This record gives sequence, C-alpha cells and structure tokens, in this order.
Amino acid sequence: MSESSSLDRFDREILQLLQIDAGYSNQEIAEKVGLSASPCSRRIKSLEERGFIDRRITLVNRKAINLNLIAIINIRMDRHTPDRFERFENAVANIDEVIECILVTGQDADYQLRIAVPDMEAYHTVLLNSITTIEGVVGVHSSFVLRDIIKAKPLPLNYLR
Repeated sequence: MSESSSLDRFDREILQLLQIDAGYSNQEIAEKVGLSASPCSRRIKSLEERGFIDRRITLVNRKAINLNLIAIINIRMDRHTPDRFERFENAVANIDEVIECILVTGQDADYQLRIAVPDMEAYHTVLLNSITTIEGVVGVHSSFVLRDIIKAKPLPLNYLR
C-alpha cells in the first residue's frame, strides 16, 4: 500500500464518507467533498487500487433476519503450526454463521470467533457439528452478547500523516 502521506484532504473526506455509508453515490460523495463527479470517481478508484479501501459492505440488521444470538467463542488449538492454523482458518471460513475470526494472543485462546445464529439451539448445533469437529480444536469457551453498544464504526483517520 502507498504511504498515507499521499492522501490529501479530498481522499480523507472520501474515506470518511465511505466508512459512514458505503451506499453514497459517487455524485453524493462529490458534492459533499466539493469535487465534480469524474475526479471523485477517479479518486475512489485510486483509493481502491492503492489498498486504502478493502471492500464495501452493507450492514444488515441481524434481528430483522432472525439472527438474535451472537456468540463470542474463544478457541484453543492443540498445536501452533502453520498447517494446523491454515486448516482451521479454511474450515471456519466455510461456516456461514462465523461472521468474524481473529487470531489472538495474551489469553488462553488462539482464535476468537463471532457467530450469528437465531437461538441457543442453533448455536449448539453449529458448535457441536461444525466448530468442535475441526481438527486441532481442544478448547472452546463461549460468551454471549447481551446488547450491541458499538457495532461497526469508522476507523479513525487522524493517524494518517
């Protein structure tokens, strides 16, 4: 990725707007940052090509689609080898209910998963039929989200130089 110093005020404003709402049209973004549509479009394409924008997604209201339970699952692996981690990561990538997977350190876990399911019964099914059957998983500790406080918020851009 290019150095952040190559981002000017327009680029920063565009990134901020897209983080707030990726559904803004090019024309809406152009108007908000004070550019015409063509230069704005070129800047967005450049931000994508240079790796500042990974992808654009829409956050769906999980309760509206009957995903009422979020579980945070800490996973402990039997071995810390590249092939074991790769197999685990490939396996969880294929479980639809896994909405996030991160490799962690500093606790009694190697991975932390967030899964979205309708209810405790569905959680139990995913846990027993999908997650604990992955080779190398030796420990599972689950917690459940009671309430979303901050779901997805824009990354702070004030660290860009």
